Amino acid sequence: HVQLVESGGGSVQDGGSLRLSCAASGGAYSEHYLAWFRQAPGKEREGVATIAIDGSTTYADSVKGRFTISSDNAKNTLYLQMNDLKPEDSAMYYCAADRYNLGLAWRGYSYWGQGTQVTVS
Repeated sequence: HVQLVESGGGSVQDGGSLRLSCAASGGAYSEHYLAWFRQAPGKEREGVATIAIDGSTTYADSVKGRFTISSDNAKNTLYLQMNDLKPEDSAMYYCAADRYNLGLAWRGYSYWGQGTQVTVS
């Protein structure tokens, strides 16, 4: 089983930047597809970005050009660099992992972190 722990959330002003981290343990990190999701109050969880085993990435249209997902396999850590943040980016951000390529659809991912809050004002 993979354990995931997010960090790096916080409060920033409109146009600011944050880098989220997701530290993984307990499993074969490099054999998992990884993703970031977010959920705002009263809204459904939505996919933000994914990174595949081969390093290929996908992004939700709403974050393309502003967010960058990356993975450091030596550190078993997933990152999400978020630039030009907007108030509508405010949400709880979660990292997730699975042995299968599930893309941006959140249902089905086997492993989840506890989330880190991002607030943009």
